[in-house]
Parts: sequence; structure tokens; C-alpha cells
Amino acid sequence: MNSDFMPKAKEKHHNDSETICFEGSSHQSTLLGGLNSLREKGELLDITLVVEGRFFRAHKAVLAACSDYFRAMFTDSMLEARQNEICLNGITATGFQQILEYAYTSRITMNLANVQDVLDTASHVQMVDIIQACADYLQSQIDIDNCVDIATIAERYSLTFLLLKVYRFMSGHLLEFSNSTEFYRLTAQQLEKLLVYDFPVDCSEADVLSIVLRWIFHQEPNELDVRLDHAFRMMRYIHFNEISRKKLDIILNKLEEDRRCDWELYKIILQESTRDCGKYGINSNLLNSRGMELALLKIGGFGICGVTNEITYCFSLGNKWKHLTSIPHVEQCNFGTAVLNNELYVVGGCFDQALQENIHPFGFKYSPGYNKWYTIAPMTTERCRFTLTALDGALFAIGGVSEEDGCIFTSECEYYEPSDDNWYSMESLPVDLSQHAATAIDGGFSKRGRLFISGGISHEGVQSQLYCYDVTSSKWSRCAPMITPRADHAMLTIGKKLYVCGGWTEDDEFRRNLVETIDVYDIEQDCWQMHFWTVCDTIANLPLKLAKALECFSTRRQGN
Repeated sequence: MNSDFMPKAKEKHHNDSETICFEGSSHQSTLLGGLNSLREKGELLDITLVVEGRFFRAHKAVLAACSDYFRAMFTDSMLEARQNEICLNGITATGFQQILEYAYTSRITMNLANVQDVLDTASHVQMVDIIQACADYLQSQIDIDNCVDIATIAERYSLTFLLLKVYRFMSGHLLEFSNSTEFYRLTAQQLEKLLVYDFPVDCSEADVLSIVLRWIFHQEPNELDVRLDHAFRMMRYIHFNEISRKKLDIILNKLEEDRRCDWELYKIILQESTRDCGKYGINSNLLNSRGMELALLKIGGFGICGVTNEITYCFSLGNKWKHLTSIPHVEQCNFGTAVLNNELYVVGGCFDQALQENIHPFGFKYSPGYNKWYTIAPMTTERCRFTLTALDGALFAIGGVSEEDGCIFTSECEYYEPSDDNWYSMESLPVDLSQHAATAIDGGFSKRGRLFISGGISHEGVQSQLYCYDVTSSKWSRCAPMITPRADHAMLTIGKKLYVCGGWTEDDEFRRNLVETIDVYDIEQDCWQMHFWTVCDTIANLPLKLAKALECFSTRRQGN
């Protein structure tokens, strides 16, 4: 053949040579499929594993590649490395069959009947991927009937993430769970752990105490010492400061009537409740703080673009405000806010319509646990620029501006009972009042709740009067007036004193001036003292708790 017609390669220098890398996308699956085909045909198999009398043939290389356990067995100077048949003890044939199937196919079949066998075997042969797959599967199957078993499995195999999930489930369904037979299968250590984790629960703290006592009394009656030991340890994790005196008395009286109850158990509960309440005081404004963290809320008001219904929150140790929710109403302002049983209430207020101020009586309730708003019964009187205060399990709407007879100040008052979603009339203020401040002293152990109203605007101008409403007598009384008249100020209770700060007052020429002092009122002495402070703005805040584990809105707070 004539060489002139032969194709010739282009001459290249050594440094100019091209290198390419080819990667077969199906090679891994082809290799795995080929190895499994060899296993099914019984070809090139070099090890037989005996589990519970059943024989499983495999390739050492495949097992060693999937498991550190088998790698050590077949490559180190162990006796098994020179054997063709090995007996595996401590695992089941059911579990090992699934493990072997996974090694050759990357697939595994799990159900509630075999998952513990698979998990036990995977832990034995150190196959981490399958251990995680078992944990994920168990997490997806948690319910009332199996949560105790899953908790036990998670503890046995140190599956921390699964353990937290199952205890969170128990807490979130505590009422239903405690009424099932499965609840009494909890060991003392597991019940104590349930309390220690402090996850959000679906009941009050009084219910938590009753549930724990039911578990204690369900134990064998002849094991009194053991029962008392359980009680002593568990009572330390009960939030007694969130149990009202009335409810605690009911629980203690029931213990006295119960013949199974020993006086020592009664004393343990009484001592722990006294210590807890003495240290933290009674917090009857919160259903249950388990799994919650205190935050501050900013509720509506005026923003850069005008009136806003946005509610943002900030934790006590945080430095950033985050969006929480928005009031489910047209943009409004001058409404009343309060927190009762860790639910935020936004009631009344006014909104603009054709450049006219429209006052309304409607109310809304926000539950941080469910991140959901609910509508409540409207007030009997539409009002804005009033105060809404939580006291002794009710909400008190005091004074404000009403539209019933034109936009005028009103002295009318009413209170809301959440139990029946109704508003009820109460004695009116001694004077028509708006833009005042309010705070309350809960009845607690004294069972004598009192509501205080200070300052504000009446037809006679800015006021300095302080009024007290006694829930027991349902009567208003006049206290010593503030040192400085003021309106649009803040007032709060700390111990047995009232602190009044901010706001504005009028001079002789009716010009508004910011008040730069803090007035302090001694409730027992009925007298005021003045403290000086520089005020740039005033913020009235309310305490609201938010659930820790609820995605991006896991925390809740209240404010104004």
C-alpha cells in the first residue's frame, strides 16, 4: 500500500499531550449488581456465616468493605481470618439476612416486626448507615402505643436524636399518654427524664403533678420506701410556682383522703411547693412554661410606612427583633394588649376609614404554642386608648375613648372571662379617662387581686390620680395621687411597689412636655417618691413565653 495515503497522527511535543478522565456513571451499580449475581449463583464465595443455625454464604471482600467489624475479622491476625465458616453469636438470623441484603443491593426492608433485629445486628457489625436508617424509621413510627418501647430502644443503642424525639412526643401528648396503659410501663428513670427534659406539654403544671402522683401510686403498695424515693426526686422537677394555691390544695386534699398516701409523701410535696413558690413566686399568668423561653413583643403601632399590624419578638438575651405574626385585622392602633395563660390578647382599637377614625370592639387571641389566631367575643363597648390588664384569670378593659356618643372619654369598664368567652360589666371608673396606664397585683395566696389605674386624660386635662379596684369587693378607691400628672405613660409592679415612667404632661400654656422622672408608689404606705430618669421613648411590655422547638417562631413574647 502506498504510504502517501496512510493517515498520520499530528506531531506533538511531549508537553502538549492531552489527558482525559472517563467515569462510568453506571459502574457502581454494575459492580454491585455483578457481586450480587455472583452471590446468588454461588460463585467465588469464600466465607460461610452461621447465625441461629442458618447458613449465609458471602464474599469476604464485600463484607469487609461494608463493615469495620468484618474488616477487622478478615484482615487482622484473628483466628476467623483463616476460617471458612464462622458462627456469629448475639444476633438474629432475621436481622443478619437484612444486613447481608443491604451489603449486596444497598436496599433493606424494615417494619416494626424486624426493625429491632436489624438495629441490633447493625450495631453488632458496626454498619452506621443502617443504624441511622433504623433510627429514622422508628422516629416516623412513634405513637402512643409504642413510644415507651422506642424510648427503651433509643436508650439501649444511645440514639440521642431519636431519644429526644420520643420524649418530646410523650410531652406533647402527655394527657393522652398518661391515660394509656403504656404510661405505667415507664421506669422511674424514664419518667424522671421526661420531667428533666422540660419539653412543651399539652396540659397545666397541676396536671403534670397529678399525672406523676398517679404513676407513683400505680407501683406496688408494699414498696413504700422506693415510692418515696421516686417522689422525692421527681418533685424537684415540678414547677410548683405555676400551680395556683387553689389547685394545689385540691391535690393535697385528695392525697389526704387517699389511704394509699403516706404522710411523708404529703410532706415532700408541701415542702417542694413552699420552696419553689418562695423562690420564684406564683406565676398564674402562664399555663405551663415547659419548653418555653421568655421574650419581649412589639405589637403593631406606627412604622415607617404608617400603621402596622406586625408583631415582632426578641429574647431577653437576644439583640435582634424577628417577625412573629400579624394582627388578623385591618391596620389599626390604640388597641389594648394583655397576656393571659401565655396567650396574647389584642382587643379594640381604631382604624382609618375615609380619613375618619373608626373605633371597634373586636378582639383576637394568639396562641404561641400553635402559632394561630382565634377570634374572641367583642367587648360590649367599642373603645380605643384604654387599658387591658390580666388579673385573677380575667381581662379588665378600663376607660378609653368610645364612639357610642361621639368620640368622647368614657368611664365604663368591663371584664372578660376566657372560660365562657364573655364580657361582663363592672363598676365604672370615678372619672372619664383615656390614655392612662394600668398594672395589677394578682391575688395569689392572698386571694385579693387589685387593679391600679394612674394618670391619663379627662375632660379636665392631664390627670395625676391613682385608682385601685379591689376584685373581692368589686369597688374602686382613690389612692395618693402621683407626684407628676402624666398621660401615655407606662406603669408596672415590682414587689410591693408601682413604678410609673415616661409619658407627657401639659404646662400652663397647654404645651406637651415629656416627663423625665420615675414616680414610685409604695402600696402598703400609700405614698410616692420621685426618681429622675432621662426618657427618650416609652415602651410598655408584657411577658409572653414561646415554645423553643417550633421552627422559626419557636419563641413568644409580649409587648406594647
